[in-house]
Amino acid sequence: MEQEDDKPKRRIRYKGTHPRSFKEKYKELQPEKYAADIEKVKQKGGTPAGMHRSICVDEILEVLQIVPGQVGMDATLGYGGHSLEILKRLTPAGVLYATDVDPYELPKTTERLAALGFGEDVFKPRKMNFSNIDLIVAEAGLLHFVLADLGVSSMQIDNPERGFSLKTDGPLDLRLNPKTGKPASALLKAVSEEELEELLVENADEPYAADLAPAIIYYLKKGRLLDTTFQLKELIKETLDFLPEEGKIAEIKKTCQRCFQALRIAVNKEFEVLDTFLEKLPDALVSGGKVAILSFHSGEDRRVKKAFQAMYRAGIYSEIAPDPIRPSAQEIGSNPRARSAKLRWAVKA
Repeated sequence: MEQEDDKPKRRIRYKGTHPRSFKEKYKELQPEKYAADIEKVKQKGGTPAGMHRSICVDEILEVLQIVPGQVGMDATLGYGGHSLEILKRLTPAGVLYATDVDPYELPKTTERLAALGFGEDVFKPRKMNFSNIDLIVAEAGLLHFVLADLGVSSMQIDNPERGFSLKTDGPLDLRLNPKTGKPASALLKAVSEEELEELLVENADEPYAADLAPAIIYYLKKGRLLDTTFQLKELIKETLDFLPEEGKIAEIKKTCQRCFQALRIAVNKEFEVLDTFLEKLPDALVSGGKVAILSFHSGEDRRVKKAFQAMYRAGIYSEIAPDPIRPSAQEIGSNPRARSAKLRWAVKA
């Protein structure tokens, strides 16, 4: 007699001709079975669900000049696209350490790279924040190169359960590691109107912070729920209803993106983490060691730029990028998420 578990499972059905929700995109979520479908999504300028398209790969490899036998670090592993290209140039005899705080994506990426032939002998993933780069150095010794891609991975953005997406409703979370700390919904309940306005300006240069902060705090004080992404998006939309009709939809969309960015940075203490990392970085590199940092908004880029300039003036770095390197027009055309990227580099004296 056939067991219940042995019955073939039907794939998820969806309305219309194309899947829309994250879970319905069964082909994209199984790239090992549907390679042709994955390639079609990429050719159309999209990022397949559950995947991430690494940005400025060629530019980063040009900066780091990796050779076999070196020891380096990918400070923000994510989907592992940068790490894969680094490992191809690092072996034989080289070693790549990689850090990430995401408890869900780290094991997936480790398994994916192991299947491609990069096991623990050459690829050493560590579940930790990259601000703890000194712990990597204590294990590995001084590093020949370090890469840090400060962007949020597409796997996190696209999955509504993580609370990063504006397209699909989900919990207002925004934590890179959902197992530690408090979600964005809890942060909003704990801050004052003044603190929230400052947070929106400092973390996202939000021009409507003075309108949004009091509206959000008043909304919460009335006992209303602000626990999902759509609830916050709708509140922002209502608050900015005074904007001129021409361009209103686009302006509200930008404001939503900036507000979610500001909350994500606060929830994960991203600026504090980056500042600590930048301070420890020179002591982690060998003489002549190289660092490449890819940022995606002005707050991050300012911190990287000022840290590199200060250490260059102090003689700690012998060279730094005179200007940020931007993605090519071709890359932006094929991957719109690359549009805001800025790459800066430095060389240890």
